[in-house]
Amino acid sequence: MVKKMRVIADLHIHGKYSRATSSQMSIKEIAKYAKIKGLNLVGTGDFTHPMWLKEIKQNLTNKEDTGLFELTNKDSPVKFMLQTEVCTIFNYKGVSKKIHHVILTPSLETAEQINEELKHYGNLNSDGRPILDITAPEIVEKIISVSKENIVFPAHVWTPWFSLFGAFSGFDTVEDCYQDMTKHIHALETGLSSDPSMNWRLSALDKYALVSNSDCHSFWPWRIGREANVFELDRFTYKDIVESIKSNNSTHFKFTIETDPAYGKYHWTGHRNCNVSLSPKDAIKFGNICPVCRRKLTRGVEQRVEELADRPADFKRPNVPGFRRLLPLSEIIAAVMGTDSPATQAVWKPYMTLTECFGDEYTVLIDTPKEAMAKVVDLAIAEAIMKVREGAAKVTPGYDGVYGQLVLGIETSKSKSKPFAAPKVQQRSMSDFW
Repeated sequence: MVKKMRVIADLHIHGKYSRATSSQMSIKEIAKYAKIKGLNLVGTGDFTHPMWLKEIKQNLTNKEDTGLFELTNKDSPVKFMLQTEVCTIFNYKGVSKKIHHVILTPSLETAEQINEELKHYGNLNSDGRPILDITAPEIVEKIISVSKENIVFPAHVWTPWFSLFGAFSGFDTVEDCYQDMTKHIHALETGLSSDPSMNWRLSALDKYALVSNSDCHSFWPWRIGREANVFELDRFTYKDIVESIKSNNSTHFKFTIETDPAYGKYHWTGHRNCNVSLSPKDAIKFGNICPVCRRKLTRGVEQRVEELADRPADFKRPNVPGFRRLLPLSEIIAAVMGTDSPATQAVWKPYMTLTECFGDEYTVLIDTPKEAMAKVVDLAIAEAIMKVREGAAKVTPGYDGVYGQLVLGIETSKSKSKPFAAPKVQQRSMSDFW
């Protein structure tokens, strides 16, 4: 019997030529931190950008003709898949639509052919995620015409802006967006503010695989791999990954790693300038108008799902890939430490201790026993990790571009059972206005 290989893949990231991306986001840094995270497959990000494609060619090679790439001059368990994200802006029935799409391709030749097609619709040099004057069905047609091995899926489908179901510039159905090219759409990316259970509420989405990726703009482990896809494969190839997604069979596509959707920046409806955060029920009571400034609220993902759902919130689809809710280890440690940033030495020290002792971050988050962790780091950190693993941690929902916040009730020498990571600015809810 052939032993199956576990592949943990983050297939949507960005390189340093994308807006709001770290200038240190290089291929080597991505590989370094992907390994620490526990990823063994990552997207290259941004192959449509000429300078980034040049760096891909300089640093990666396809030694075994698998459709996947490896570091040229360094032994690393991390492989890369050629990937980019593009933004299409177009009119549909007199309304402007703004949709982001992720593109995967198996070779440098097909990547260059895609770029040759897309350069006629926008300036590929302007941004790692270029804005293209082309419709959603047209871009799918262009990509598939280059090669049937290419795959396109809509990115972060529920975020209010630039997404398929976005409240401000999206659609109500996949078919309205992609029209006659819908037959080539096999997957939807859930995004940080939703998870599979939320998407299962729409019976119309049953035909699509649900993938999860970080969409990260920096290589730090609290960004890269914060969401990912887990496969068990006979062969570690581009074709096997893509076919596992298309078939949506839990035999090979095992589960996705999801942040708690409340942690996402657009989970609840709200208005960040007024510190107003509302559940769907409360937002509807206010007519989606901010009770402070009387302007329109940014409709959150949970409310948007509620508007389109035809199934109850506890509906579970059988025989499809499952999911695990996690939070980045750095964020958990920062919450225990009571610090605003995961990029401090106080966080890095226990983080590196845990990942070096037990192999990588995912192993710590998913498998390592509490007793083993407590031998090398503070007990409060081990208990917080267990709370997240068991689904017992609470998250104050994110809204209108504000990340959700992990709230713990772990006692340390610095606290007397006080919750950590309370929001820096107290969110106001409906009870404040009655």
